[in-house]
Amino acid sequence: MAELDEYNRTNKFKKILKMSQIDALIITNGNNMRYLTTFTGGTGDGVVVGTQGKIYLITDSRYEEELKALNHKLFELVITRDYYQTAANIIKKNKLKTVSFEDDMQFKVFDLLDEIVIANEFMPLPGLIETMREIKTAEELTKIKKACDISIEAFKQLLLKVHVGMTEIEVANELDYLARKLGAQKASFDTIVASGYRSALPHGAASDKKIEKGDLVTIDYGYYVDGYTSDITRTIAFGEIDAELLKIYDIVKVAQAKVLEKVAHERPLAILDQTGRDYITAMGYGKQFNHGMGHGIGLDIHEGPNIGRQSDDEMLANNLLTIEPGIYLPTKGGVRIEDDIVVTKEGYLNLTAALTTDLIVIN
Repeated sequence: MAELDEYNRTNKFKKILKMSQIDALIITNGNNMRYLTTFTGGTGDGVVVGTQGKIYLITDSRYEEELKALNHKLFELVITRDYYQTAANIIKKNKLKTVSFEDDMQFKVFDLLDEIVIANEFMPLPGLIETMREIKTAEELTKIKKACDISIEAFKQLLLKVHVGMTEIEVANELDYLARKLGAQKASFDTIVASGYRSALPHGAASDKKIEKGDLVTIDYGYYVDGYTSDITRTIAFGEIDAELLKIYDIVKVAQAKVLEKVAHERPLAILDQTGRDYITAMGYGKQFNHGMGHGIGLDIHEGPNIGRQSDDEMLANNLLTIEPGIYLPTKGGVRIEDDIVVTKEGYLNLTAALTTDLIVIN
């Protein structure tokens, strides 16, 4: 199944090149190289030259045994330390004239290739593979579901351990430890734990502030499993909280439910942001919701499609989206609830539904 998945991917890539009348795409983004060839090195560890006929993976001997063990037929493996000159030689040997590169290529790499690639055209081609990655395969969804399941179990175990007096950093470290123990490879980003007045910081890094009675605590976290990530946020309470904080928690929870009702194949993505934002605004807190409604996840913690007011795109079956409304009251506290959902032909599947969105109170 995995091999068929990869075969379909590479064939689709070659067809897009042919339709775009592009002879070759030089790929240097680590996750894009992985998507097309299963190469697990990162940006700077190699280069892929994708053509209408063949895909070349150029890397060095650090990865040779691992790649040869795959007995892969989808790409030609070239082992060398001179990645970019080798890429140029392949282009010259195959007489490729229209050559493109990814728009996030490092300038020093572009500058080098621009000197040595002999082509009629050498131009950027933004988002080709990133757009392919927006539609997840069954294998990718299985991996993301596993990442979500481990993340959920780690959080449930954390709830049995957290208490007033712990610092935010201690909570973040404990959650990371539990996830790794359950099989996660690494955190998707520095785990966010923001308590009390600091929960009004949407991306507040965990600090040495101690959790106090009456605090709301926002925990935003995700973990990689088999190369794919989860991204979850829950806001929990320690004892009885301020009435307005309880009010905004309920508003955020309802807003998220309203957004989820709008998820549907071929429906505009912008309606998701509009629905949640309009409800939060109607409840009097529009100015206190200061970020987007969500984004795609997969090999990256932030990838397409983007859920924003300005989005011109539609939801499509097998898009993987986060839905994460929030309200933040400076000096007082904030709330965010985030789930990972898969768009389906019938609606959606919530991969993180096993983690309640009801307010969890730690006494």
